[in-house]
Amino acid sequence: MEQLTELEIAFFQLHMGFGPADRCVDWAVERLRLDEEGDDLEVVLLASARGRDEVLPLAEAIIERYRGVQRLSDQFLAGKFIVELRAAYLAGRESVSSLDAILTRLYPALRYPDWLVMLSRNCEYATDVPEFEQPFEDEFRYIASLWAQAESLAAFEGEYSRATSDRHDVGCA
Repeated sequence: MEQLTELEIAFFQLHMGFGPADRCVDWAVERLRLDEEGDDLEVVLLASARGRDEVLPLAEAIIERYRGVQRLSDQFLAGKFIVELRAAYLAGRESVSSLDAILTRLYPALRYPDWLVMLSRNCEYATDVPEFEQPFEDEFRYIASLWAQAESLAAFEGEYSRATSDRHDVGCA
């Protein structure tokens, strides 16, 4: 199934409370428009679903059927979400405060991954302490650039350096 990763990212964001149900619906509509899904009943139902309660179980059923145990990890999906958040931040659609609210929920939901420590911390501090704005910017750029290139969690982890993240602190150069 083409573009399943796009559905997984949209599902993850909806499930976590960060994204709209319409993104999953739009995915299904596009699959039908391109006639890529044949007679897949769940895709047809998802294309006409309304609201979170209808969309979540249908999207999950589609992902489970086509990915099974090969489902993308929550950390990978969160990383791709970070890339989207960075683009929204640069475009002015997200702020340090709005990102702090997202990261405050995301960090514990992912069970405190090492790669998110400095980004979450710097974002939180930057909401009140101007000196943390640049370290936040540096870490956000670093993490988003790694996730933008990563094709898997393992690929990200192979490139990620905690020492680089640690340099994105107040007083570090």
